[in-house]
Amino acid sequence: MSAAMATSGGKLDVLRNEPMAKHTSWRVGGPAEMFFRPASIDELKAFLESLPAETPITWLGLGSNLLVRDGGIKGAVIATGGLPKEAERFDGDRVRASAALPCATLAKRCAAWGIGPAAFFAGIPGSIGGALAMNAGAFGGETWDAVASVETIDRTGTLRSRERAEFSIGYRSVTASTRHEWFIAAIFAFSSVQATDSAEIRALLRERSDKQPLGVPSAGSVFRNPGGAHAGALIEQAGLKGMQCGGAVVADKHANFIINTGNATAADIERLIGDVQKRVHAATGIWLETEVRIVGEAAAEPTEVVP
Repeated sequence: MSAAMATSGGKLDVLRNEPMAKHTSWRVGGPAEMFFRPASIDELKAFLESLPAETPITWLGLGSNLLVRDGGIKGAVIATGGLPKEAERFDGDRVRASAALPCATLAKRCAAWGIGPAAFFAGIPGSIGGALAMNAGAFGGETWDAVASVETIDRTGTLRSRERAEFSIGYRSVTASTRHEWFIAAIFAFSSVQATDSAEIRALLRERSDKQPLGVPSAGSVFRNPGGAHAGALIEQAGLKGMQCGGAVVADKHANFIINTGNATAADIERLIGDVQKRVHAATGIWLETEVRIVGEAAAEPTEVVP
């Protein structure tokens, strides 16, 4: 159901009770109370200015690293996919990339410009905004490796530029010195000495296709790699490939992927995540931390796990 939200600048089209299963790569998730897809930064500013201070906000990029529980999301979901997808080169080897830009597109643009290193971005199935928020990585590269500064927006619609030094960056982790600001763009300082080329991108994508179950509903790597080990290898060593909970199953091709076989619920996936964590811990003493974000209201009663 669509409803118009009035602002001082006009009316914004806000969806009510929008099924999040339509917007996540796992194809599961209950409804969002409010769902807004701004077409411009001005629309985004107007929407943020209109929200009461107590309204929770959840940001959505390509939905490729997100598990939304079956009860849905209270408050507002802001989907950045409608914002301009920009990548502009300036000052030689610097690139301004907007939050809505798919990471794979940044890799291709850098290859065309002969700058890098940026080929690894082709292996990140999300947008720049989401990659900035979690320091996403692939093939040995990480998003913040070349970040010089970022542009943010806060709850009041105020835009700011922030230097890299204002953030604490770790493996799949980004901590800001300020709260309630979200990324809308980044300035990357690349180099022509480490140029990305199309052949390198194609080779990395072939490697990804050979090793990962693509073309099926999943969220990529579910767990972070613990220090000195690979989550997929630990799950495989624990004999958990093919473990199933309802319509969710641990992939045979890569054990760090959980696939929706067609009728999974978010509760199925979350229960399977928890069971994998417990069994790997029992077998190895290592507790796997999730890489995917889990949001929303509590899941329904879990279904039985079938080994």
